[in-house]
Amino acid sequence: MATVPVLNDLGKQVGERDLSEEIFEAKVSVPLMHQVVLAGMASIRRGTHKVKTRGEVSGGGRKPWRQKGTGRARQGSSRSPQWTGGGVAHGPLPRDHSMRVNKKMRRGALRGALTDSLQSGKLVLIQELSFDEPKTKRAAELLDTLDLTGKVLVVLFLLTDTAATEKSFRNLEGVRVAYAKSLGVYELIAADKILFTESALTVVEGAPAGPTTSAGGDAE
Repeated sequence: MATVPVLNDLGKQVGERDLSEEIFEAKVSVPLMHQVVLAGMASIRRGTHKVKTRGEVSGGGRKPWRQKGTGRARQGSSRSPQWTGGGVAHGPLPRDHSMRVNKKMRRGALRGALTDSLQSGKLVLIQELSFDEPKTKRAAELLDTLDLTGKVLVVLFLLTDTAATEKSFRNLEGVRVAYAKSLGVYELIAADKILFTESALTVVEGAPAGPTTSAGGDAE
């Protein structure tokens, strides 16, 4: 069974936590993760891109010149696609870009991303993140203490309980805040380091989100 050190806000190890084999020893399928990420990116596309066809642009009702005798190619409208200011042929029209991905695929991709994060040493576990009020400076100092650089993903438990914590981190460059119940595959893959609170990790593993105790550590 895989384990991960539990750190406090001073960067010192205060315990060790066993990780769920089902979540953190899953098969890492790159094609599956790619498909789920692609579907997620496609779902946020608005799909409102639109061009006007020759029937929608204004003007062009009159034939530019007579059919025969001018020596020029015959033209029926100055709003044909080959004319400047004319309509666009085969251009983009409003559409739904969403792709269908079932729950089993999403779960498999998420587990694979979490397993890869652990194997690559990106995952860091802290006892708790508690901010009485938003303090960006304190959040930056905490990341320096934990030696978290680059693109950092901070995974929290609940918005209602951690609003001040989120506000403390979200203005830092390269830092993204996510919540355990809505954690996405792309967020995990894109991050250089992933900082979990114990309560958030408990939710990800599917256990009740109550106080947790680390082996050799204190209760959160």
